[in-house]
Amino acid sequence: MTRRFNQVVSSAPFKRLVLSGLLLSCSTAVLSMDLLQAYEAAKLQDATILAARATAQAGRENLPQARAQLLPNISASVGYNKNQLTSTTPNFLGVDETTKRDYPSQNQTLTLRQPLYRPFLTAQYQQAGARVDDANALLNQEEQNLAVRVTGAYFEAMLTHEQLDLVLAQRKAYTTQLDVARKSFAAGSGTRTDIDAAQAQLDLNAAQEIEARQNVVYTLRQLEILVNQPIDQLSTLNVSKLQLLGPQPNNLQNWTDRAELNSPQLQSLKAQFEVARLEVDKSQSGHYPTLDAIAQISRSQSENVTNTQNRYNNTAVGLQLNIPLFAGGGVSSGIRQALAAQDRAEQLLEAGRRDLGLRVHKEFRGLTENIPKISALEQALRSADQLVLSSSKSFQAGSRTVVDVLNAEQQRTVVLRDLAQARYIYLMSNIRLLALVGGADTDAVLSINQVLQR
Repeated sequence: MTRRFNQVVSSAPFKRLVLSGLLLSCSTAVLSMDLLQAYEAAKLQDATILAARATAQAGRENLPQARAQLLPNISASVGYNKNQLTSTTPNFLGVDETTKRDYPSQNQTLTLRQPLYRPFLTAQYQQAGARVDDANALLNQEEQNLAVRVTGAYFEAMLTHEQLDLVLAQRKAYTTQLDVARKSFAAGSGTRTDIDAAQAQLDLNAAQEIEARQNVVYTLRQLEILVNQPIDQLSTLNVSKLQLLGPQPNNLQNWTDRAELNSPQLQSLKAQFEVARLEVDKSQSGHYPTLDAIAQISRSQSENVTNTQNRYNNTAVGLQLNIPLFAGGGVSSGIRQALAAQDRAEQLLEAGRRDLGLRVHKEFRGLTENIPKISALEQALRSADQLVLSSSKSFQAGSRTVVDVLNAEQQRTVVLRDLAQARYIYLMSNIRLLALVGGADTDAVLSINQVLQR
């Protein structure tokens, strides 16, 4: 039985079956991920967005903590003591007599305190609501940034892959030109200069290939860190599906108004200004009295050394009014400090509004101006293709040199590179513009993902 098993294992069909299984397992290990999949993975795995969610959750707890200060506070205290009483008193003869006595004492107190008028706590509660708004706005901002970061990292990785393909295509063309130059020189129709020019371009291409491969590895690693998993294959841009559409509506002021209304960054700055404004109210409350309602039930036993066996039950209900008279100028100083902080928050809000308008203008122009640029580069590519074709035919006819052909190839390479970059800038301007108005969500990423192909 063992010998028959060994024969089966060592047979050629079995080895081919095992090899096929290994190849199949290796092929399934190749992880392909499109833009939408990368975005969904980053929402679950990116450390920055996870930290932002934890920060927002911590910030939301400010509201229940501030609300608790306005609700009744109930406390209970229980005490039990073992006392040793030593007393010295003169007797009827005038002689001091010392007696010692051990006795226990105990007390229980239940107290309810309800704030009735505390301007400090009221302002603190309103301030907590503003802090929650700030935390939610910052989380929303990080979510918008996540869409931009993932899209940017994905496109950068795609672009480096395209650049590597372009360098490899150049190497093939330069190798062909070098071979043609050598054959022409051997036939007596070429020059040594043609060979040297083609060889120089090929050597430069080798260095460019090394750099391109390094960029591929680095940009892919950047994307892998965002999604926290390995990626082997990326989608590519489907040029036939790329429609060059301007922003809707095609009005800069409309986008600026939307940004001022919906920008998470501006909402955060507004919330921070509200926090600073309420800090002034908190500081000014130091001049105001406070009023609390108090209800207390207490029971004690043997708390009086003269009547160690007595028991007391006491119930008290009343109001407690505290009036500040003098605090050494600390309250006034706190008000001045809060007013300065309020002015700072107001100026930061205005600076944020101006910066937001500038960035909306930049991305809006980047989106609109790249449309004619892409069209112009597409026409330039057609012209460059024609130039390469004409130069090659002229070289074969003897009216052009290898240098002319290499220059045409180089010009075509530059156009291809600029065209790819312009397309990616167009797509990135789109997602950045949406992020500025709070619209960089799953639907926005999905619309970009539709112009990609596996």
